[in-house]
Amino acid sequence: MIQDGVVFLSILLAYVALIAFAEQKSKSKLFKVVPGIIFIYVGGALMQTFGVFGKTDSIDNTYNTVRNVLLPAMLILMLLHCDLRKIIKMGPRILLTFFAASFTIIIGFTITYLLFKELYAKDTWKAFAALSSSWTGGSANMVILQKILDVPENIFGYALMMDTVNYSIWVMFMFWLVPFADRFNRWTKAKMVDIPITNDEAAATNENHQGKMGFTELIVLLGFSILLSTICTEIGNALPEVGAVFNGTTWTIVFATVIGLVLAMTKIAKIPGSNDVSKVMLYVVIALIASQADFSQLFQAPIYIISGFLILLIHALLMLMIAKVCKLDLFTMGVTSLANIGGVASTPILAGAYHQSLIPVGILTALLGNLLGTYYGLLTAHILSSL
Repeated sequence: MIQDGVVFLSILLAYVALIAFAEQKSKSKLFKVVPGIIFIYVGGALMQTFGVFGKTDSIDNTYNTVRNVLLPAMLILMLLHCDLRKIIKMGPRILLTFFAASFTIIIGFTITYLLFKELYAKDTWKAFAALSSSWTGGSANMVILQKILDVPENIFGYALMMDTVNYSIWVMFMFWLVPFADRFNRWTKAKMVDIPITNDEAAATNENHQGKMGFTELIVLLGFSILLSTICTEIGNALPEVGAVFNGTTWTIVFATVIGLVLAMTKIAKIPGSNDVSKVMLYVVIALIASQADFSQLFQAPIYIISGFLILLIHALLMLMIAKVCKLDLFTMGVTSLANIGGVASTPILAGAYHQSLIPVGILTALLGNLLGTYYGLLTAHILSSL
């Protein structure tokens, strides 16, 4: 069992490098069906599940430090080629789909609770209401609902377990779907205008920013992105929390987003290599997140884990119906879903997996979820308590 944070990080970096190399050099069609990000996520989670990494302060400190530095830096670099004008055109459809995703999750909780009501422990409806505030907002919303509803600690533990296990699987599933976007869009007959930047425009953007990344470009991108990330983190942590939405992490993400959007309008955006460097950071962040997912909990309190999967299944089926009827694209469906279930930490990463210019959409929808999650949780509590 590994207990040292440096060894923990070095193993994750080596594993990420191995997957990236295989994805680039392998002639197998496997990586066209299952992207490298999925192998990174599953591998990291399995290492944690089988006890490769211990629960030590050294590993926790390394995880928090590296993740907190890389995430804002990655967002800044990814936003260098962001075109806000195209994103603004997406507004109404994104917002309506986001609200639809929220209500399908509440419907999933309601149907699941009705089906398995007799199998749950007493006051499970309170835990489900708290969990719904997390799956339509974030962890802060869940804690607030726990206090409001006075959820018993033992029952609240089941909700936390669902929030970890089911959420981890859902995030992995959302990333797995990314390569199938074109096929999904043909099925729903989604118009390409729904996506801010097309493949042709992306190619044109790459041509406009052509040039080889050398030592100077690499050190500039790394050095200044990490410096700006640290500044954003320090300022974010120094600012006061505002309600359940704006805490240190939220402020940091907001500042990193603003910096990225501002720099995108300067000559800095023309520095070659930002895509490659940000992708390295993306892979490392995914590996770090995966290293905290423990699949062994799948076999504990199975009725609650099964309930979590059923809630997500109902949500997915209803969203598929909405996508087909309204002719929505996979990006819109995936990001609005994860903006509810995943929040600020994971939604921008999923948006960036489609294209860097889409990251602000992921951030804004996730922030909206954090704002409304508490109220959705109260609505769910009202519904479940009356059943």
